[in-house]
Amino acid sequence: MCGIVGYVGGRPALDVVVGGLARLEYRGYDSAGVAVLADGKLATAKRAGKLANLRAALEEEPPPAGTLGMGHTRWATHGPPNDRNAHPHVDCTGSVAVIHNGIIENFAELRAELEEGGHGLESDTDTEAVAHLLEDELKSGGGLADAMRRVCRRLEGAFTLVAVHSGDPDLVVGARRNSPLVVGVGDGENFLASDVAAFIAHTRDAIELGQDQVVELRAAGVTVTDFEGRPAEVKEYHVDWDVSAAEKGGYDYFMLKEIAEQPRAVADTLLGRIGSDGRLHLDEMRISDRELREVDKIIIVACGTSYHAGLIAKYAIEHWAGLPCEVELASEFRYRDPILSPSTLVIAISQSGETMDALMAVRHAREQKAKLLGICNVNGSTLPRECDGVLYTHAGPEIAVASTKAFLTQLVAVYLIALYLAQVRGTKWGDEVFAMVQLLERMPEKVDKVLETMEPVRELARSLAGEHCVLFLGRHVGFPVALEGALKLKELAYMHAEGFAAGELKHGPIALIEENLPVVVVVPPRARDVLHDKIVSNIQEIRARGARTIVIAEEGDESVEPYADTLISVPPVPTLLQPLVTTVPLQVFACELATAKGHDVDQPRNLAKSVTVE
Repeated sequence: MCGIVGYVGGRPALDVVVGGLARLEYRGYDSAGVAVLADGKLATAKRAGKLANLRAALEEEPPPAGTLGMGHTRWATHGPPNDRNAHPHVDCTGSVAVIHNGIIENFAELRAELEEGGHGLESDTDTEAVAHLLEDELKSGGGLADAMRRVCRRLEGAFTLVAVHSGDPDLVVGARRNSPLVVGVGDGENFLASDVAAFIAHTRDAIELGQDQVVELRAAGVTVTDFEGRPAEVKEYHVDWDVSAAEKGGYDYFMLKEIAEQPRAVADTLLGRIGSDGRLHLDEMRISDRELREVDKIIIVACGTSYHAGLIAKYAIEHWAGLPCEVELASEFRYRDPILSPSTLVIAISQSGETMDALMAVRHAREQKAKLLGICNVNGSTLPRECDGVLYTHAGPEIAVASTKAFLTQLVAVYLIALYLAQVRGTKWGDEVFAMVQLLERMPEKVDKVLETMEPVRELARSLAGEHCVLFLGRHVGFPVALEGALKLKELAYMHAEGFAAGELKHGPIALIEENLPVVVVVPPRARDVLHDKIVSNIQEIRARGARTIVIAEEGDESVEPYADTLISVPPVPTLLQPLVTTVPLQVFACELATAKGHDVDQPRNLAKSVTVE
């Protein structure tokens, strides 16, 4: 959610920090602020609203030039989004400044303690308490890093904290528990950020920070300890994309760019998965074939778009690997006492690897001794470190809040896992697995073909800009696609949109059908005769009641043409792989409709890219 940037080095800190915040705008935020240390004095500025408001304030009253600073974009949790609650927050002396991502669960008792001790807190936030706690701890001596370690031991909840102190003019201190923070390592300069995108213009060398660790950032180097002050091992890695990947590249929106990048992203996810022996190899799996053969149940946990990828995975895993598979909303998983054992494989799907609901589900599953496999796009994030194995999707940075290429690459990842399980468990012959992977390798050109034919979809979307409701129907793997299409419309166009399993029409949803109501129907391939014929009957039912039918079907499917007011054709593909092509028109449809309504499709209201609190 919140964006965090810290810097120490030889450049003007304000330029680095504000530039980093600009690259983190995609995360979603409602206020922004900066702190700069110069000549032993701390200067702060913060404003509600977009980064442009902060920039205007900085131009009107520039802070002193310094080479150490930090910045923050806030997504409100405690207190409304206004200037007073924006970060940074300072202590009573004005010498300590703090920025924060996450939630401090025991802040009310800490605040009461501070106020009883004579501190005056001016905001509604949980963050400000940390600044005053640091103020008290600094009186005990030991410097800012020692004070941070002592304070962190008192805090409950999930948090990333970054602080500066005028008494330590060459030091930025960061701390993390259950919330993202990454170090960027430069030449005579170093960076802290909630996402590598913030410093990718300056360095591609990074350090993962583990749980309950404090980092001391100086121009000359980086020191990492745990909350007790013991030296911590760190893992260095190189970011495999550059700043150009995080820029719009001529598109009006990041979402448009990311939709167009999907053929390449799908190809990259598949790259190197087949060995010279013709067998599927998942190098990051880290769970042995013997352990996978012992698995008797799979549970997939995910949120939002990733949950829809999990629903499709269920069909693939049960069909190819012959294993029972459940799909759970990560936010509900640990609250229903799920039955897990060492022979249960829990697959957690998260684009960012920092989704708190998914991380808490993984931790609960670990307590129950289940095996853990993560599907993630971000190298160095928390999820891969907390799982026994991981499959990286290699989609590259996804900046727009609404997920597009991350979803398609998650689908490829779950297909690969299903096929790998089939290979290991012997439910498919080696040549059958190889043949299916070959079909997957042809999917980028299929997705590219869909993208080439999207102008009629854009025209359709613009014609529906005045509508207030759209329904989506699907069967089999088309049902999760319908859910995903509805979610995209909710996220971007702020419209009422619902996805239904087409077979459930008669059990209630058909009551919603009225004259000219747009209904999008995802039609299975003709090869699945029973499914196909049933959904054609569903189209007839809703059209007879006045619905405007928008039908997505494979090329050459003449049987649906008489009942489609608008027909969107996609290339013929096997049934289980069809979501890779049927989802794309729904992404384009939602993006264009939202644009026609005048909305910012990259930063929808009230949403953040990565939900790092429960």
